[in-house]
Amino acid sequence: MSDEVKKKRPGEYPPEVRERATHMVIDHQDRYPSQWKAIVAISSKIGVNHETVRNWVRRAETDAGERAGVTSDELAELKKLKAENKELRRANEILEAASASSGRSSTASQSDRGVHR
Repeated sequence: MSDEVKKKRPGEYPPEVRERATHMVIDHQDRYPSQWKAIVAISSKIGVNHETVRNWVRRAETDAGERAGVTSDELAELKKLKAENKELRRANEILEAASASSGRSSTASQSDRGVHR
């Protein structure tokens, strides 16, 4: 890997590297026999795996409306909604458990006092 490309952790590159690689492929793909050849050539020059660069290019094309698929903004919104949904389900489970236990304790306390329904 070149000194220019430093990963924070596996699978994570600085946004500048992603943008630069994506723009290089899009801007220079007409100089190669295919987009794939451009991706392979450019990825080897910047020291990033060719599949990673291909994924970045596909994401950029989708976000620009040039390729079908879910955009990055839509993916972020979906992730946010899933997290909210998970939290609401958790809160509902807690409320249901509290409601069920308070119902049992009031019934038990009434029967302890000799009150029957």
